[in-house]
Amino acid sequence: MKRFIGFIQKEFYHILRDRRSLFILFGMPIVQVLLFGFAITNEINNVDIAILDHSKDATTKEIIAKISASKYFSIKQVIDNEASIENVFKKGKIKAVLNFEKDFSKKLITDNKATIQILTDATDPNTANTISNYTTSILKNYQQDLNQGIQLSYQIEPKVRLAYNPELKSVFMFVPGVMTVILMLVSAMMTSISITREKELGTMEILLVSPLKPFQVIIGKVVPYILLAVINAIVIILLSLFVFKMPVQGSFLLLGAESILFIINALSLGILISTIASSQQTAMMVSLMGLMLPVILLSGFIFPISSMPLPLQVLSNVIPAKWFIIIIKGIMLKGVGLNFIWKETLILVGMTLFFITISIKKYKIRLE
Repeated sequence: MKRFIGFIQKEFYHILRDRRSLFILFGMPIVQVLLFGFAITNEINNVDIAILDHSKDATTKEIIAKISASKYFSIKQVIDNEASIENVFKKGKIKAVLNFEKDFSKKLITDNKATIQILTDATDPNTANTISNYTTSILKNYQQDLNQGIQLSYQIEPKVRLAYNPELKSVFMFVPGVMTVILMLVSAMMTSISITREKELGTMEILLVSPLKPFQVIIGKVVPYILLAVINAIVIILLSLFVFKMPVQGSFLLLGAESILFIINALSLGILISTIASSQQTAMMVSLMGLMLPVILLSGFIFPISSMPLPLQVLSNVIPAKWFIIIIKGIMLKGVGLNFIWKETLILVGMTLFFITISIKKYKIRLE
């Protein structure tokens, strides 16, 4: 036991002496969380738009003032004719043009109907769709104010209630996903590189024939990264709480236990990668390319799995990150307990045991 503890201490000293490893372990996760939280968002703020007002009456001026007063849009240009719209879009700065028809106010009074054309730059489809939705919402609010006190028969008024994220903050979607990606990549990559380094330097065979058993060698290499990854998880959760104001509706104890389970899963996957990688460079490439793309694309982090083709939906079931994202969103946003996420937890436990079993068998075979 003393030899095993001494081996773990040696691994800790080795990690703490390596500044590059420390930067990857602690610097990269913090930078990624902040970048994803602040830079990558589905929301729009201060989007530059242009106005083409054929009418220039009191009503159009009120609508333009209402749009300008919102935090979502900034009116950067007023154009005189429709021929200028294409040139405005080609410059790339203006993302939308609001085209008010002629005699807008007059038609609104006489015909009870007037038209505003919303032209958006759809080279970015998601942004274009968001701009049109936000603009439509502002116009509907103006219409409600205009029709206040007017009674219409058989009115159907839908009332929408947004559960768990009423303000539609995209950071509530990105933080759980980023936490999953970081814990998976950092844990798996650092473990695979650490073990592969021993193989590349020729010291792994020495360790495997030492008084320590093969599983003790593997566990000894992994334990320091478990503790460091736990610190990473704590830092990410604290950033989400105090920087992004993301709530944790469920149990912190359950959140911590599930995070540790996923960390162990990622580390066991790193061990498995080390069994097939012959060099540190190979281990890094397999960890980055073999894990990063599936984790981001097939885990439901950015793209909904239900919208994918059936073969990809089936393939996503073997991605551990998919199950952890379901777990962490359930705990943080919905406040669910273990009785709601026990299936996902069992799947992660099964995957972890599978990875560990294969890895230890491979190292035993190599030793024999």
